[in-house]
Amino acid sequence: MTSRLKHLLIENRVFIVFIILMSVFRSSLADWNSVPTGSMKPTIIEGDRIVINKIAYDLKLPFSNISIAKLGEPQRGDIIIFNSAVSEKRLVKRVVGVPGDRVSMRSNVLTINGQELDYTIRKNETDGTTPLSSNDLDEDLLGAKHAIRVNNRPGRAANFSNTVVPEGMYLALGDNRDNSIDSRYIGFIPRDEIIGRSRSVAMSFDYDDYYLLRTDRLFKAL
Repeated sequence: MTSRLKHLLIENRVFIVFIILMSVFRSSLADWNSVPTGSMKPTIIEGDRIVINKIAYDLKLPFSNISIAKLGEPQRGDIIIFNSAVSEKRLVKRVVGVPGDRVSMRSNVLTINGQELDYTIRKNETDGTTPLSSNDLDEDLLGAKHAIRVNNRPGRAANFSNTVVPEGMYLALGDNRDNSIDSRYIGFIPRDEIIGRSRSVAMSFDYDDYYLLRTDRLFKAL
């Protein structure tokens, strides 16, 4: 090691340690993910940066996908982030089926373990009474209530027959049901592909307005 390099390392040791610790933190504990598409509308919109809790399900060896300890299991309604080997992309979807569940869909209406889910038209968040568009619905995922969006004319993937979620796998769909590449196209999600869970937006940038910050979505709960 040259004296010049050694001097640079000594002079910047605090910064170097900070970078290392931050890298470990983002690799194993928490990170954020940019969402470029509308497949999770109306919950998540284009330009959102969502927070990823990487220890929601596993404690992993830094800079690897090796699980050191299992800390929990994905539940119905969880928004998961996973590295899809099939699509070769990092995706964000919602868990609707856990191992052992029997799931089917008919005209965008889910049935889980023989129980057809309840759907109601979403209300304006400001007054809680004014109905929104008939395309925006609240879906009661057997106790996990969340928003979804459907087209007036359901897409070709709005129906699938009864299927059982295998052990170690999850069935995940986008909230924008007729505009999402999800388990209906890429199959079940293996447990070891799941990076973590998101429950909030960190920040959001409006792609259609010079990437200006959307202040109303700062730290918004999902």
